[in-house]
Amino acid sequence: MVDKMDIVSILMDREEGKDAKRRLNPSDIELPPGYQIEVFAEGLNTPSSMVFNDLGDLYVNDSGFLSNDPKVYKYIDGSFVLIAEGFHAPMTGINYHNEDIYVSHKGKITTVKPDGTKKDILMGLPSYGDYTNNQVVFGPDGKMYFGQGTVTNSGVVGLDNRWLVDCPSLCDIPGSYVLLNGQNYKTRNIFSGNDETTLTGAFCSFGTPNRPYEVHRAAVKASGSILKANIDGTNLELVVWGLRTPHKCKFDHYNRLFTTNHGYEVRGSRPIANAKDEFHLILPGAWYGWPDYSAGQPVNQPHFKPEGRVQPELLLAMHPSTPPTPFATFSPKSYVMGFDFNTNPEFGAYGDAYVAEFGSVGIFVKGDIPYSGIGHKVSKIDMTSGLVTTFAINKTGYPASLTGSGGFSHPIDAVFGPDGALYILDFASGTKENPKDFQPNTGVIWKISKLSS
Repeated sequence: MVDKMDIVSILMDREEGKDAKRRLNPSDIELPPGYQIEVFAEGLNTPSSMVFNDLGDLYVNDSGFLSNDPKVYKYIDGSFVLIAEGFHAPMTGINYHNEDIYVSHKGKITTVKPDGTKKDILMGLPSYGDYTNNQVVFGPDGKMYFGQGTVTNSGVVGLDNRWLVDCPSLCDIPGSYVLLNGQNYKTRNIFSGNDETTLTGAFCSFGTPNRPYEVHRAAVKASGSILKANIDGTNLELVVWGLRTPHKCKFDHYNRLFTTNHGYEVRGSRPIANAKDEFHLILPGAWYGWPDYSAGQPVNQPHFKPEGRVQPELLLAMHPSTPPTPFATFSPKSYVMGFDFNTNPEFGAYGDAYVAEFGSVGIFVKGDIPYSGIGHKVSKIDMTSGLVTTFAINKTGYPASLTGSGGFSHPIDAVFGPDGALYILDFASGTKENPKDFQPNTGVIWKISKLSS
């Protein structure tokens, strides 16, 4: 790990103002003994998902984060060949089933046939707020499952929501009937030409206050939920709600469904601090705690109070149920993304989960040195104990975009290939001057394999 003294040299390098170019050096990444890592492919433009089909062919997407023009590619003979385009940004996931590619993009799920024909099979998803619908997976019941993110950070629309001017009527929708405590949050009224303020309540559009013990109705297309449908998009059903950003779902070899989930952020009218990222076993019908719990704990506990801000209060007067405790937790700001379960006993313990941690894109974390080794790595979950350990991380402990090293920047997906190796999709690299300034064509696929004994 880099110590605090090394931050000085990092910042001096940034002050030089040199243009950043993605440097790749597998030896800059630390692995457990007996493993090796190599660059499998490079030159991708902000990819977010990849999948191997039944024949071992690799598909990967361009999320459209930079181009606003998401695309699906097939990896053929060392090159990425365009398969389909014309989707709504962002594209958050792709999957493969019965020769069709299932594309998750903003508000929609679309299938792409082998001849390139596209068909929207599910539309009107509530994905125009902070978080969108995510990758489809296929269950043992023949249904497709996917996560749907929330509209807001913690249940209240505020000035932190960048979509507010374009979509002022948006708000979160619960997955069960909820009884509200009636808190309201004062903010500047951006729709007034004067210095007026307005009050906004939970599960309401901007400027609409709550009344004490107000009841809000449930909806199938609930915020922070996991949904399922027939593989043609019909018969949409709610599986669970109370998750904030269920980024990726996957079934293990016991046909249990798991998801990654991001914790609250310190922003908006109801900021919440120290909220861990989560890895959940999905129990149909359960409520997972959003917007009042984090990792099984109510957010009105003292350690969730942001510095200099008020203690978060509970929004719901009655909770739908006791939320399940996460199967595993990660440090706040890890931003756990894609994951896969190992089925190759030669690679490691059968069934363990390997998780891509995107990490922060900010330059500084208040009260700490930047990053501190959180995120920007691949972690392993022991599926017998729930213990999380670091599996692959830059030797500096910092993202490559900050230090100029040749290792990970922002791992966003992890998939085991037909050869038993672990493939890591690395979103893109920012510059030393601005880690948020993602550079085109700096996405990478890494390959981690076990050395022969």
